[in-house]
Amino acid sequence: MSSHHDHSGHRGAPGPAASGTIRRWKWVFGGFAALAALLLAFEHRMHLSGLIGWLPWLILLACPLMHVFMHGGHGHGEAPDKGEEK
Repeated sequence: MSSHHDHSGHRGAPGPAASGTIRRWKWVFGGFAALAALLLAFEHRMHLSGLIGWLPWLILLACPLMHVFMHGGHGHGEAPDKGEEK
C-alpha cells in the first residue's frame, strides 16, 4: 500500500468563482476601511487638529526607532568573516 496521495487538484491559481469572491471581499473591505476613516476623521477632527501640530516631530522620532528595531541595532546584518585569515 502506497502513502502517495494525488494533490493535483489542490495546486494552481484559484478558479474564476474563487477569484471573483476574493476581489469582491477586497472591495467590501476597502469600502469599510474608507467609511471608517471618514467617520473617524469627522467625529474626531478636534483630536486630529492637535495631532497635526505634532506630526513632524512624531515622524522625526519614528526614524531612529525604526532604525533600531528594523535593522537590529548598528550591525546592519553584517555577515561574519568567511575563512579570512589575519
